[in-house]
Formats: sequence, C-alpha cells, structure tokens
Amino acid sequence: MPTWVLGISCFYHDAAAALLRDGVLVAAASEERFTRIKHDPDFPVRAISYCLGVAGIGIEDVDHLGFYDKPMLKLERLLLSHLQHFPESKEQFIAGIPHWMKQKLPVRRVVQKELNWSGPIWFAEHHVSHGASTFFASPFEEAAILTVDGVGEWATATRGVGRGNQMELHSEILFPHSLGLLYSTFTGYLGFKVNSGEYKVMGLAPYGEPRYVDEVRKLIDIAEDGSFRLDMSYFDFDFGMRMANEKFFELFGRPPRDPEGPMEDFHKDIARSLQEVLNDVMVRQANALHEETGLSNLCMAGGVALNCVANGHILRETPFERLFIQPAAGDAGGALGVALWIHCMVLGNPRVWRMDSADWGPAFDPEQVESVLQHYGAAFERAESDDALVRATAQHIADGKVVGWFQGRMEFGPRALGSRSILGDPRVVDMRDRINLKIKFREGFRPFAPSILAERADEWFDLRGHPSPFMQLVADVLPEKRSVPAVTHVDGSARIQTVEREDCPLYHRLLSAFETLTGCPLVINTSFNVRGEPIVCTPEDAFQCFIRTHMDVLVIGPYILAKQEQREYADIEDARTAFPLD
Repeated sequence: MPTWVLGISCFYHDAAAALLRDGVLVAAASEERFTRIKHDPDFPVRAISYCLGVAGIGIEDVDHLGFYDKPMLKLERLLLSHLQHFPESKEQFIAGIPHWMKQKLPVRRVVQKELNWSGPIWFAEHHVSHGASTFFASPFEEAAILTVDGVGEWATATRGVGRGNQMELHSEILFPHSLGLLYSTFTGYLGFKVNSGEYKVMGLAPYGEPRYVDEVRKLIDIAEDGSFRLDMSYFDFDFGMRMANEKFFELFGRPPRDPEGPMEDFHKDIARSLQEVLNDVMVRQANALHEETGLSNLCMAGGVALNCVANGHILRETPFERLFIQPAAGDAGGALGVALWIHCMVLGNPRVWRMDSADWGPAFDPEQVESVLQHYGAAFERAESDDALVRATAQHIADGKVVGWFQGRMEFGPRALGSRSILGDPRVVDMRDRINLKIKFREGFRPFAPSILAERADEWFDLRGHPSPFMQLVADVLPEKRSVPAVTHVDGSARIQTVEREDCPLYHRLLSAFETLTGCPLVINTSFNVRGEPIVCTPEDAFQCFIRTHMDVLVIGPYILAKQEQREYADIEDARTAFPLD
C-alpha cells in the first residue's frame, strides 16, 4: 500500500496544499486559484480537495498530515512582543490576538473539523518547512541552505546544510530583525500592498539611482557575514498597526506615497537604494554560508528568495556554482516543505523525487474545454495536431498579436511558466506597454520576462550556463542581442525562464516554431491574469479574462479563438465579471 502525506499551509497568506505518494509529489496548488481571492490565507479546503481528487483518494486514505509552522511558538512571539511594548501595543493586541487565538492557534481542531481528520498531525517549524521545500525538491545530494522571509515563529532567516534525506539549520536571525519585513516596510512606504507588491518594488528599482543607500543603511546594521540588526526606533511592525513610524518618514523627508499618487523619481531612487542594500546582505549571507560549508550547491527558499535580482547577484558574486529555488518559494511552498520533511525526516525514507517542473495544478481535457466554449457561445477552431497548434500560435505572435496560452496542468507558485501565460513578440517596441495597460491593467513600469529555449539562453543572456527554469534569476541581456526591447529592462537586464524540451515539451515546441519563423528563440511570458486577480485556473477563468481584456487570441487546449470573431458580451471592461448576454 502506498503512503500518502498531505502538507498544508494557511492562515497568513498564500494558503496551499501538497500531496505526496511514497515521497513523490502528485499535486500541489494554492487556494487563491480556486477561490479567485489573491493571496487567499484561509484554510485550503479547495486545494486539498483538488489534490485528493487527482490522486483518486479520500482523506481517510491519507497516512500523515503536516502543518507548515508551529502556532504555539508563533503565539509566544506575539505575546512577548506585545508585553514588551505595552501599553503602546494595546491597539494591535485588541485588534489581532483574539482573532488569532480563535482561528490561527487551534489548527488541530480546524483540521479535524474541516477534513473530518482523526489521524496524526505533524507540525514543522516555519523555516524548516522552507528549507525542506527547496533542498528535498532539489537535484542535489548535498547543498547549503539559505531561507529568508518576513518571519516564521521567531526566525526570519536561517542557514544550514542538507545531505541525503537529512537537513539541519544551524544558525538563525530572530524577529524583529527581518530582511523581509524591511523590504515590506518600503513596499508600503512606496504605496504598494504589503505581502503582495514587493515584486513591484524590485521592478521599479532599475528606474532609479541609489541616492538613498546611506539612509537605508541607517535602518540596518550589517555584519560581514550578512547577519544584521534593524534599528527598531524607525519601525512599529513589532507591536503597532503600521510598518514604519514618523522617524522613518523624517529620515527620507517624505510621507508615504499615496497608492494612487504619482510615481516620482524620489520613489524610484528609494526602490533602487533598497534593492542595493538587499543585494549586499544576501551576497554576504551566501558568501558566509559557503565559507562555513565549502559546498558548491545552494538551495534557497522564503519570500526573499523570490527576489530574482538578488539571486542573480548571488550567482555572479559568490563561489556557489549551482543554485536551486523551487517555484513556490514563499509560504505556499511550505505545504510542500512540511510534506517532504515528514517523508524524509519523520519517517526516515530516502529521497526519491526531484522537482523539474512547476506544473502540479489542475488540467482540463479537450472535452471539458469545448463544453465551456460552447456554453459561452464562443467562436473557435480546433487545431488538427500539436504541430499545427504551435505553428498557428507562433504565427499569431510573430504578427504582433497578444496571445493567451492555456495548456496542461497549472503552475504551482506565483510565476506563469508556459501553462497559464500571456505571450507576445519581444521584438515589438510597444508590446510591453500594450500588455501592461490594455491587458494586465497594471503599472506601465512593470517589466516582462522572456521565455527562451534553454539551448539558446547563453547566446542571449549572461547566465553563465546556469538554468533558470522557474524564472528565478535576473541577468543582463548580451549587448549584441538587445533587439528584444519588450523584455529588456531599463538597466539592460531581464528576468529569464529557460525552457527545456524534456520538462516543457509543448511550450518548447512553440518557442522552436517562433524561432523558425523569426530567428528569435524567445517570447514575452507574463502571467495569465489581470491586476489584482490570481492567475487563471480553469477554462472559464481563461475565457472571461480573454473577453474582458484587449487580448487578441486565446489558445486553450487544442482550440484557437480570435477576439474579432467573438460575439458581443456585457461588461467586457469590468475587472471581475464578463458573462454572455442572454
């Protein structure tokens, strides 16, 4: 009989579930994709149901269930922080602790109630889940481990080593000293949503100059080994209702930016200065970890591991030769991590699986897709073969069309990697603005990533032979290849996805077909969604997004839809709904 292990993360942001069969991942997905609530933190009932459904089992068949952190330790940290700062902490205590104790503390009771579960529940520390999610999913037999995020129970960053089916985190930095919370503080200061808009700060940074590095360094004391302490006199997040305080605002001479206010050079310079400091801390941490371990492989996880710019600096400026970051490096990946931790370290089983694809979500067969299209009265054609499908899609892209591409299983993690993607021609000068403003409905400064044939990557980008299958690295576009303005950021860099034939066969064939047509082996790849919504999950999600935006073509399974051939719909520009007229 197989052994089934279910991992769960929830109650803070990015709730998710992951299911292993004898140590091999069967399914993993975030709750937001089913509820359509971005970063949905609630108990992942739908994600769990999906995972069990893929496996064809019920909850009674699961042998072990794991939760990605330890609520009692987190409560300890919260209570001690409030007590330390009382009475200033009174408002946050009243607002948060009762709700926290009612919903987030009694995890065991919630699991038993929601799932009718009577079996064992294992609790891993938050950063143990992060470390397990990357090392046990990596291709490495041994590797150094670096996890950095906002905060788990007490830890905000850890360093360690993994070998075989074991790992140990041997050092940590504790709350309130947090690189992730420092970055989130600036995210809010720049007018973006905390725990959601950090990637916008990263994208904004190249437009600015590092004029405020000295001011940022007044906030954080950085040691040579990358350990650090924040000057908490500038922050209120450890006890108050806001991230920064008046002293922080005085340091930079401005109040926080209004979310709908203008984006000025000042804000761009702040973002650039912050990114420079983050790069420095991360490189120092990685160099110290290499000196401690002498290993050539590095595995990273935690929300800060999604900062592709810092990752690129680590690859170029440290002795590590290979870097692995699984696609759901943030809290969603904790569901995978705790499941792998149970399989390897609790049950003592050998590692039998490595993550070479992000595609662990729902898939839909052609009959399901066609049923949806017929329901909406859509006009569509069915390609005769996969070759015909990729040739037609490549021609649309080469003709300057913006294409919604919906194929196979949905990706696990925040990046679209060729299953739920919006694609465009990177050679077209205004393509980035078209997609940002007319399709994604988002800020015009936001960059787009290229997907490139893996075998061509070093001809176009300064990747130095390193793969980037999960779009986790930023590298320079080679000077002689800057004929792709739509994916070349203002500083000459790009956030790159390398596409292997073995891992993404249909997407690889599409890129090959585009290269045959144009001589260019890469396309724009951005997530199939609009601003404020999760990436599409179902054919219904995809069709509605297609109809209510200025997307030209939808390629969904074997079907091709042209926008000009579709009937009139109500509320096409509406940001949430678009249904056919009766």
